[in-house]
Amino acid sequence: MAKAKEELSFEEAMEKLEDIVEKLEEGEVPLEKALQFYQKGMELSKYCHDTLNKAENQLTKMITDEGEKTFDIKEEE
Repeated sequence: MAKAKEELSFEEAMEKLEDIVEKLEEGEVPLEKALQFYQKGMELSKYCHDTLNKAENQLTKMITDEGEKTFDIKEEE
């Protein structure tokens, strides 16, 4: 039985997403299968995005002697 996406680590989800992208880029996937891959890829992409956002939020909070201090991380463009 396959792991539910909640049980996947970020790295496992990224690996599965990369596999899907490779298969779709080959272009030799039947339409029905391509749609299934695309849907699964979108689910994995959202999971990875949400996981990264959660990690970023955790990293932007620093514990100080005075309590919790928040700082902003500027994204590179």
